[in-house]
Parts: sequence; structure tokens; C-alpha cells
Amino acid sequence: MKEISLHILDLAQNSIRAGAGNVLIRIEEDSAADTFSVSLTDDGCGMGAEMAKSVQNPFVTTRTTRKVGLGIPLFKAGCENCAGTFTLESELGRGTRIAGTYQRSHIDRPPLGNIADTIAMLIAANPKLHLRYEHKLNGEEYALDTAEVQEILGEVPLDMPEVTAFIAEFIETNESELESMEVQKS
Repeated sequence: MKEISLHILDLAQNSIRAGAGNVLIRIEEDSAADTFSVSLTDDGCGMGAEMAKSVQNPFVTTRTTRKVGLGIPLFKAGCENCAGTFTLESELGRGTRIAGTYQRSHIDRPPLGNIADTIAMLIAANPKLHLRYEHKLNGEEYALDTAEVQEILGEVPLDMPEVTAFIAEFIETNESELESMEVQKS
């Protein structure tokens, strides 16, 4: 995949298929440590140790509609090919945590991509899901939490087009502010 946001979309869809009601997506960038980390934690059905190991192989999938599963193996390979690491921790009945770190300055590290549309689309397509997105860059951070948004909106559903547009704009604005702060510090 050409963008990290597409990996995030794929991993979040896995969480949703696994019955997750809560998903935490976290990006943490550290210029001094030269790291770009992505993690996704869910409370879905989880996997046993054997399955957690085997889903890292592209020829293993839990889906019945196809015989290969490329999302996790491609994410893992991307991280490792950019001088990074990959971990997958899962427990049956408790959920899964997938984390990958890239060398931030690595020439082959994919760009983050359109994370605003990715998160907004995940929320619009899954309005009952409690999703929290956090992005931290050199100590500065912001978060979007659907529970907080829903509390403010009251009865207004998260999948209304106006709400989806607001969420995307909120993320775009905060992403731009993070980038501006980084430029000012350098």
C-alpha cells in the first residue's frame, strides 16, 4: 500500500470484522528518535497464539471469501523494510494490538496519506463503533474520540454527511497545526 492511512483502514476493518466495539488508533512521531509509530488496539474477539502468528503470513486469512490475507503481512513488511519493527499481541476474547514502527527518515517510508478521510470514513461507515484517534508529533498531540463527539451532538448520528465533513475538517486542521508546530521548532 502506498500510504500508511490505507494500512490503518485495513487494520481497522479487521478489528470491526472481529466484533470490536472499541478501537484506538495511535500515531506517534518522534524526530529526535527518528521513529514513526502506528498502533491499533481493539476489544474484538482476539486470536490464539497460533493464529496471531499465522496471520502474519500472506497465505493465511480468517475470511471465507478469499484464500489470502495481505493487510497484516504488507504492514509488517513495510515497517521492517524501513528499519522498523512490528508486533502483534492478541488474546482470545480480549482483543488485539498491532503496532509497527518505521524509521521516520527512511527513504521508502510511505507517507501518512489522507488520514482525515480515512478516519471520517471509518466513523461514517461504523457509527456505533467507539473509535479514538490520537496523533502525537514531537510531544504535541491531539485526539478525536467518537464518544466525546456523540456527547456533544446528542441525538445527531455520526454518519450524517455534515458530521462526516466536520470530522474530516477537524482532523485536517489538527494535522496541519501539528506540522506547523514541527516546522516552527526546527
